[in-house]
Amino acid sequence: MRKFGLIGEKLGHSFSKNFFTQYFKANDIDAEYLNFELGNISEITDLFKQELSGLNVTIPYKESVMVYLDEVSDEAVQIGAVNCISFNEGKVIGYNTDAYGFHNSIKPFLTNKHERALIFGTGGASKAVAYVLRSIGVEVFFISRSLNGPRSFGYEDINEQMINSCKLIVNCTPIGMYPDVNSSLPIVAQAISEEHLFVDLVYNPELTKTMEIFLERGATAINGEAMLKLQAMKSWQIWNS
Repeated sequence: MRKFGLIGEKLGHSFSKNFFTQYFKANDIDAEYLNFELGNISEITDLFKQELSGLNVTIPYKESVMVYLDEVSDEAVQIGAVNCISFNEGKVIGYNTDAYGFHNSIKPFLTNKHERALIFGTGGASKAVAYVLRSIGVEVFFISRSLNGPRSFGYEDINEQMINSCKLIVNCTPIGMYPDVNSSLPIVAQAISEEHLFVDLVYNPELTKTMEIFLERGATAINGEAMLKLQAMKSWQIWNS
């Protein structure tokens, strides 16, 4: 039986384990997918000693895991984050499938109005999102508690003009995720229009409080489930290539 899994800090409500368990069962694949909760990324060296066929990586290790790998794909290096690990001929190799998942999940919703994006968060998922948006010519700005560079703003800087000028808004933070389902991003609701597209990478619950705010103003709002499924199948493709 082949063994796959997810590494992260807290994985009690992981999407990946349920998704792959169901996928293996539906396709009669002799494999299992496990959750590996690590208190510190350094614990991954012991995990690598097991007979593994592939790993996914989630919060908060998408960036810190890179130094433990033998190789990292060019795209993952450019992004600065890894969420997929393969084991190939004795080498541990890192990839980023978040970018693929995000790009393909938002394609049907993009219009020429989405020339500027406001991204909440600056972690591993945010890096993949920014990489994709820049690659298609979208100007990117960040909202973060830790300011990093001239295009980064604090939560206290959010105002009506900022929301109005950025018609694409992406949440790459855990705000609104189960069990904290009543929390929402500090969005200026009156600045939201029908031209806005809000992408919430949170997938549990399916409809977050922030999504509700955008939908009530006539905007388009999608959650992260499609991205997760796409990145998961891209990981499966890499593990079997």
